[in-house]
Amino acid sequence: MEPRINFLEKGQGAMKALFGLGAYLAKSPIEKHLLDLVSFRISQINGCAYCLDMHSKDLRAMGESEQRLYMMDAWRETPFYSDRERAAFAWAEAVNNLSEGHVPDAVFREARQQFTEDELIDLTMEVIAINAWNRINIAFRMPAGGYKVGQFAVTA
Repeated sequence: MEPRINFLEKGQGAMKALFGLGAYLAKSPIEKHLLDLVSFRISQINGCAYCLDMHSKDLRAMGESEQRLYMMDAWRETPFYSDRERAAFAWAEAVNNLSEGHVPDAVFREARQQFTEDELIDLTMEVIAINAWNRINIAFRMPAGGYKVGQFAVTA
């Protein structure tokens, strides 16, 4: 698969806006590790090879286990994730898939048991951010595999 447009080179203005969202999220009280897990999960759903490569490398560098990464697609059927992680995944998946026109009340209630209102806003913004990156990378066929750990790190 050949890249269509080099977004990293040609999309500097758009990247600046998205990096601004990343800078906001870097200040979130939500653990960076959890935000990266959410980005990994949404990238699985959306089929973004570049983001899967990036987040898997960053997560492994943070100490994430191979088993949890491999089992992420079946997180509901495994004992490997905390209640907070499960609530984050359920919320992220519901926000990512609005085909039914809403985020179910049960998912919201579960998320509110694990996250403050401010954290839930940030979690939603993480889903929005990774969706933007997934769509850009998929649309322009950004090749996976070349990402280096921390390459696009944003500090708080």
